[in-house]
Amino acid sequence: MPRKKSLPGLTVKDGFLRHPFDIEHHVQTSGLVAGRHLVTGHLHDTHSTAYFGIAPSVLRELVATWRPMRLPGKLSEYSFIDFGAGMGRALLLASEFPFREVIGVELHPDLAAIAQKNATRWQHDGRSRCPIRIVCAEATAFEFPANPCLAYLFNPFRPVVLKALVRHIERSFRHRPGELDLLYANHEFEEVFTKNPRWRTLWRGDIQLSESDERADREILNNQPDGEYMATAEEPCSIYRWIENPDLQLRL
Repeated sequence: MPRKKSLPGLTVKDGFLRHPFDIEHHVQTSGLVAGRHLVTGHLHDTHSTAYFGIAPSVLRELVATWRPMRLPGKLSEYSFIDFGAGMGRALLLASEFPFREVIGVELHPDLAAIAQKNATRWQHDGRSRCPIRIVCAEATAFEFPANPCLAYLFNPFRPVVLKALVRHIERSFRHRPGELDLLYANHEFEEVFTKNPRWRTLWRGDIQLSESDERADREILNNQPDGEYMATAEEPCSIYRWIENPDLQLRL
């Protein structure tokens, strides 16, 4: 049986380098796959940005920044949901926190399969503090659990899909103000939230990558043959809350 061909960006000839996170934990979350290569046959394919794993230091700091803001329940009552989960690096990192569960929603079947393999390995090694599950589906088809949720985006979609996802969230959480918060890393299309009065900005700022993460990202991105993406020392991020009624005052 012929060996399955890797996605462009996941081979040495494409400039692939492993991130130290993968080497340390024996998982596969490295590589850069441009959006044009994330083809599934779905109408939304053309609106994918790229796959690239979040710097571990950024995800950990972003969740830590959000934790004092949470409402209405305990952390153990929240589901963490990564839309455009890719190979699942953010899921593995999020499972270090005691969420109710961690869910990855990924449309591309190859990436979803890798994420599942990583999650299985991670849980087998005892690194997870909560269950992890992977859902291979389009983001706007995901059915939210009834408990409070924390959604997460590492800029996986361009505005067409991002706006569709926001509408899906608003329908799902209608009459559930305050029960969904959203972490947005590399918030290129933040106006989708900032110009919508039904969402409240809880925090906005730049998160500094750790020295080791910055070095790793720089080496990985500088090794890309087409030089399409550039490494940065910090990641612009935002945190939002669905409030439904813009006149509703919520106490943080």
